Parts: sequence; C-alpha cells; structure tokens
Amino acid sequence: MFKSVLVANRGEIACRVFRTAKRMGIRTIAVYSEADAQALHVREADEAVLIGPAAARDSYLDGAKVLAAAKATGAEAIHPGYGFLSENADFAEAVAAAGLIWIGPDPASIRAMGLKDAAKELMIQAGVPVTPGYQGADQSEETLTAEAARIGYPVLIKAVAGGGGKGMKRVDDPADFAAGLASARREAAAAFGDDRVLIERYITRPRHIEVQVFGDRHGDVVHLFERDCSLQRRHQKVIEEAPAPGMSEAVRAAVTGAAIKAAKAVNYVGAGTIEFIADASDGLKADGVWFMEMNTRLQVEHPVTESVTGVDLVEWQFRVAAGEPLPLKQDQIRLNGWAMEARLYAEDPANGFLPSIGRLEHFVMPEGIRVDTGVEQGGEVSQFYDPMIAKLIVHEDTREAAAARLAEAAGEVEVWPVKTNAGFLKRCLDHPRFVAGDVDTGFIAAEEGALQPIDTPEAVLAALTLVAEAAADSEPFVHDRFSPWGGQPGLSYGLRLNGPRQSMVWARMDGEAISGSVAPIETGWRSGEGMSAQVGFDQVQAGDRLFGYQAVEDGFVLFVDGEPRRVAPYRAATGRGGGVVSDGSLRAPMPGKVVAAPAKAGDAVAKGQPVVVLEAMKMEHALTAPFDGVVESVATVGDQVVEAAVLAVVKAAD
Repeated sequence: MFKSVLVANRGEIACRVFRTAKRMGIRTIAVYSEADAQALHVREADEAVLIGPAAARDSYLDGAKVLAAAKATGAEAIHPGYGFLSENADFAEAVAAAGLIWIGPDPASIRAMGLKDAAKELMIQAGVPVTPGYQGADQSEETLTAEAARIGYPVLIKAVAGGGGKGMKRVDDPADFAAGLASARREAAAAFGDDRVLIERYITRPRHIEVQVFGDRHGDVVHLFERDCSLQRRHQKVIEEAPAPGMSEAVRAAVTGAAIKAAKAVNYVGAGTIEFIADASDGLKADGVWFMEMNTRLQVEHPVTESVTGVDLVEWQFRVAAGEPLPLKQDQIRLNGWAMEARLYAEDPANGFLPSIGRLEHFVMPEGIRVDTGVEQGGEVSQFYDPMIAKLIVHEDTREAAAARLAEAAGEVEVWPVKTNAGFLKRCLDHPRFVAGDVDTGFIAAEEGALQPIDTPEAVLAALTLVAEAAADSEPFVHDRFSPWGGQPGLSYGLRLNGPRQSMVWARMDGEAISGSVAPIETGWRSGEGMSAQVGFDQVQAGDRLFGYQAVEDGFVLFVDGEPRRVAPYRAATGRGGGVVSDGSLRAPMPGKVVAAPAKAGDAVAKGQPVVVLEAMKMEHALTAPFDGVVESVATVGDQVVEAAVLAVVKAAD
C-alpha cells in the first residue's frame, strides 16, 4: 500500500477521501486555489499546496500544477475525487508517466466511456440495451434537426462529453429545437471544452437507476447493487436512495447483469457507475431499462451504497489501485436495510433555485446521522464552484423509516445568511408520493406547488415573539402602539417576518395572548392550556416544538423545518439583489458572466421572452422580458458582472 495520497479536488469529496486515508495510516495532501485558502479540506490535510487563482481552469483543472504539487510533496498516489480532472484520460496518463499511482480506471476505459456517443455504440456491440437516439459524427444543425424529427418529440439534447445535467436540454416542440441546441452547445463548451451533442428519445416518465460496479486488475468485476436517483431538478440529482423502490429480483438481475457486461466491455478497473434510464409508466420491467452512460469515477451518491453494503468504497479504490484483489466476491456482498442521501445546496428555492454565495455565519448540521461536508461555520460559499455544501445520509431498516429520518434531519439544518434547499428537501421527503415510492425524474416539476414553503404556524409565531421579548431589554423592539385586543392597555411588539410582505407579529407584554396579524387571533398560549413557552440560550420552545435561533444584526433568525425566519424591527425593506424592477431593468441575481444576448437593443420582445443569459456557478440563467416592450439596452456578451448589475432594460410597449 502506498504511504501518501494527494487529492486533486476540493470541498466535501476531498474531506471524504482524507477520512479513509487517515484511518488507513496514509499521509494526506491537499491542493487549493486562492479562494479556498481557509477551506476545511485545506486544514484537514497533513499538507496543502496552493496551485492557482480562484477560477477552476487556473487551479483545479490545471493538471500540470497538480502534478507539480505531487512532486513537491512526495505524494505517491493521486485521487481525483469527482468532477474536475476525475474523468480526464490525458491527466490519468500524465499521472502514470510521472511515476505516480492513479486511483481510477485506465485511461483507455475513461476514453471509451467518456464520450456518450462512442459509449452507446460500444454498448450496442456488447449487447447492452441503449436508449433510442442519434449519436453520429455529423453535428450540423440541419442533421441534428432532422434526426430529432425522426426520433420524435420530446427529445433530449445531451453534451457528448457531459455530465451533471450540463449541456442537457429537453425540447418538446420542433420550433424550440434551434434555441435548445444553441444553449446546450454553449453550456457544453463552457463546462467540458467540447460542444458536440447527441440526441435521445425523451422518456416521458423516466426513472434514473444506476449500478455501482467495481473491477480489479485480477479480472474480477462485481456490482454493489443499484441506486435510485430519480428525484432531480434540472437533471441534477437531489435525493438518492439504495436500493431502488419497486425493484424486483428479476429486474435487479437484468440491470446488474447489464452493468457487469458494460464494465467488462471496457476492461474496467476501480469504482464506476453504469447509469440506466427506466420507463416508469407501468412499473419497473426488465425490457424497459436502457443504458444511458457510465461515470468512470466515484459518484457523489456513493455513501448510500456504502451504507447498505457496509463497504468503504474509497478503501476499495486504494486497495485496487495498489494492485490488491477486490476484498469481496460477488456472493459475499449483501444488501442490508435502506439508505437515503439528500444533497444540501447553497441555493434559494424561493428565487428559482439560484445559487447563494457568501459567508456561513451560522452553520449547524443535524446530529446522529452521517454528514459529508467540506464547509464549516465561518467559511465561504464561493461563486467559482459547485453550490453543494453537504450531503445528509441516513440508514434505516425500511424505506419508510429512512425517508422519515432524512426528512427530520433536513428540518434540523441551520444555515444563515446563505440560503439553502433544506426546507425544500424536507417537503420532498414528506410528500405522500415520495413516501409511497411513486417517483420519477419529473416529480419536482409536477409537484412544484406542494413543494413551496408553507405558512408559518402559530406556534412558530409564538416562538418568534418570545425571542423578541427575550431581547427587549437590550434591543429596541418595543414601541407604543394601539392594542389589537379591543383597547386593552399595554405595549405590543411590531415585528416583520422575512421581509415586508409577511404579516406583523403582535404580543402582549404580559404574554396572555399572541397574534399572527393585526387582527386578534387567540392561540391558547396561556398557563395550563398546553402552549407554555420559554426561551433558551439558542433554542426556543413553543408548545411541543423546539426551534434553534441565532442572533444576527438587527434582530434574530429562527430556524423552522430547515428554513430561516428572520425577526427584525418592522420597517420598509431597502430592496437589493437580482430580478426585475418596475422600470423594466433586468438585474443580475448573482455575480457571473454574460454568455448570450438573444435580444438586441431596439428589438421588440414579448413577456417571458429571453433577453440576456448569465452564466454563474456552472449553469446558465436566462433573464426574460417582464412585459411586452422594446429592448432599450443589453449587456455585452463576455462581460463579467456583479450581483444586481443592470444587464438589460425593457421599455413597456404602452
């Protein structure tokens, strides 16, 4: 076994690899960009090397700098994590040429599976069922348009070199194909340096099922059962689980058998994932599952497989890379219980899931479960990298118990002021369809209304009021105002909940009654009526519910079901950030780069028509016309812009 390993990655996966390496007595080496100088993975490593500026292309994607760091520190092996250089065959070859151990598959395997069009042709030759589509060399718009018509709409445009939903566009109408193709090509070129695409039939009720495979250099290939990753948003996985719900032994045998066949077709060594798309319109059937692609690396969702099999996949990666045989044979790998993982993203579900950046002033994760993260309280969420900040993983005896525990854990997340999808995750996990296992990749879009934030319950309003009372001696929350209780004497607190659009919260000084609005609503918060409440150091209890809270500038934040509720003196909000203002200005919702301007100055546009496209945190965000009108100005393609910058102005038609 080698004695030292450099992880050519950052954040959560670097910390995850270090954890196993330290348990095995292997010295750990980190690389980092200038933006990550204070990052958790840097401090957790035994040694760390600065390799460049914040932009990934100048640091984490620069293979020469990574190899120089390995040479300078005496690293014996390189683990690429996932993303960045993990599926770069040229880099894998350079690692081997430098006399280092590459912890991953052979470069030939990476190349064979790295391009989706070539991989599909290879799978057809190997007898693995593939999704109907076009993966030809002719990339002209005319040919692709004709092939889409032949396949039949809806179709899915996918980047040949892609992954993670980047460069992937669904098109339902032939009239939208050209625009979808152009956007997919831009994203593909920006993310992978390759704008080629393929086209597949879009399965109307698809499920995403994948099989973890592992091969060694002694000719053995095994599977570690399947995962279901169907709960997705914009082709990005949100919640993963193992095993897949509704999976019969017959279908499992067919899917895992196809996965083994696919891995053997490329002489696969190390950890990999064979991804399948299944037609869920009438349950899982052996003849309704097709090969989609192979990821020649460790997956983000690998912890659920580890949980149900008891296998440390990173340890297996180390052992196989060191030339050892697989630790277990196929018949020794057992499936135990049910595991689920939720990806905690720094994003704002109430604002189109736009990424949220900034300092993590308050960062508390649930206890009693596995949490894989690469950030900590006081750290920064940067605009330069993927917005995933943690993974919440549970393992229980049954699927129902796993879903309930993960929902509970998501509700215990406390993050401020960076926004997260914790509350959204909880609502997904609590949804009756999800609990019943009735999930496909369109679940989130179909249930969008039910997944929106719910009104704050009265018990929460009571807790908010109590937080304000606790600070009344030192914070100017109390003011003279008429009493909402029929002229009874006393003072009341004027507060706002999450901004000016929320109701005011009122409370009597003696605590005899509270209300969620100016109109009096008796809640039963009286001694002996089951609503006694008290304030702790960092928690508030109202009725039978306990909430964490955090003092912030100009008020408090109470954490309710994974989402913050801010309490502050009632006054008009100043307003800031992205979106559309009344004069028709389209403002950047976050820092980024202008990558397209579908409309030009002087163009007439209809409400909802794309005007300018911003690229930020690896994804494109289209800003659309707020009303029918004429474009007065638009930003220049290539401009780097700050948050709230005016990208375009639309003058109303009337």
